[in-house]
Amino acid sequence: MFKKTTLHLFFIFWVFVPSFFYGQIEYLKGQNIKNGEELFKANCTSCHLLGDEKKARLIGPGLNVEIFEEYTEEWLISWVKNSSAVIESGDEQAIAIFEEYNQSVMTAFPTFSDDDVRDILAYIETPPIEEVQEVVVSSDSESESNTLSSQTLVYIIVALLVVLMFTGFLKNSLKRASNIDETFLEGLKKWIVSNVAIIVIVIIFGVLSFLVWGWQELSKIGIRQNYKPKQPIEFSHKIHAGEQGIDCNYCHSSARKSKHAGIPSANVCMNCHANIIEGTHTGTKEIAKIYEAVGYDVDTRTYKQDYEEKPIQWVRVHDLPDLSYFNHSQHVVAGKIECQECHGPVEEMDVVYQQEKLTMGWCINCHRDTKIDLNNPYYHDYNDWVEKHKKADLTVENIGGLECGKCHY
Repeated sequence: MFKKTTLHLFFIFWVFVPSFFYGQIEYLKGQNIKNGEELFKANCTSCHLLGDEKKARLIGPGLNVEIFEEYTEEWLISWVKNSSAVIESGDEQAIAIFEEYNQSVMTAFPTFSDDDVRDILAYIETPPIEEVQEVVVSSDSESESNTLSSQTLVYIIVALLVVLMFTGFLKNSLKRASNIDETFLEGLKKWIVSNVAIIVIVIIFGVLSFLVWGWQELSKIGIRQNYKPKQPIEFSHKIHAGEQGIDCNYCHSSARKSKHAGIPSANVCMNCHANIIEGTHTGTKEIAKIYEAVGYDVDTRTYKQDYEEKPIQWVRVHDLPDLSYFNHSQHVVAGKIECQECHGPVEEMDVVYQQEKLTMGWCINCHRDTKIDLNNPYYHDYNDWVEKHKKADLTVENIGGLECGKCHY
């Protein structure tokens, strides 16, 4: 009994301990991770997130264990305490970062001691799991695969428990058949005692799986990617914008003049459907709903007198939170952004859905990567910007596209 339990405990140590602590010893030794956490949250989170350098990028890069492969401890301490001095010294790594981030100067922290910086580095190497930025999947298939993995873990746990219960039942049945005088509860108690390590592993595995599944579900709150509601009328953008080639701005005319793209009124639909009475796939069924909304008599081709119109209750697909400001005309007219860049290939969709995440990070990355057209009259002061940033290829970021007040009033 003792030998078996010892082997089980050794197995737990051998499987789980290396995965959590391998490669962490250098900064864990003698460092105050709690102090590092407090310093990081108080001074660093306005510009940096924990996670992949590119995917967790905020104002500065995401921070994770990879920084210890690229930079020495001594260099990191000097950089955190006074990055400007490191750049001025002619350090190639510092200059490369300075250029990559459009010559933005990192805030200096001269009051930090070397141990304070080491504590922060230790915290970056061993952050709480919940603070590492999760990558939100960008397609149905990827989302389903991630969700499936957590559900599969739960199924495996349930299957293992069923197998264990069945083996216990089988064991007792064989004992009874062999005239061994032992009750079910006695056999179950012995079985639990002899397999306590395995049971503990299964419970821990189950709890962790549940937590992972819960985190994945919570991380989707507020993100409506792939949202595809059923509309009151089966309107196909694929037929109208794709096959018929109707310009998006014909129906959503306010996109060029207003903050909102707008929902076309039924009168816009009637510009065509006063004469087109039958749909490509739905016949007269769906178009009849438009006639009912506006009171149109298709037989006489006239509008009914004194008819109380019934507005079509379209379901909004793309809906930013109220705390965010977005102006369609600014992007469509000044920025010359095509509808598809934010809404996806709508001309190929029978039912429109939200293709992109439309999160803050998604917008910021677009502002970082999108180059502005210097011939656009809206950017009449671009010469000053070129001189300021020492480059001709300016992005939205260079003209204030990352300022908080641009999107949050």
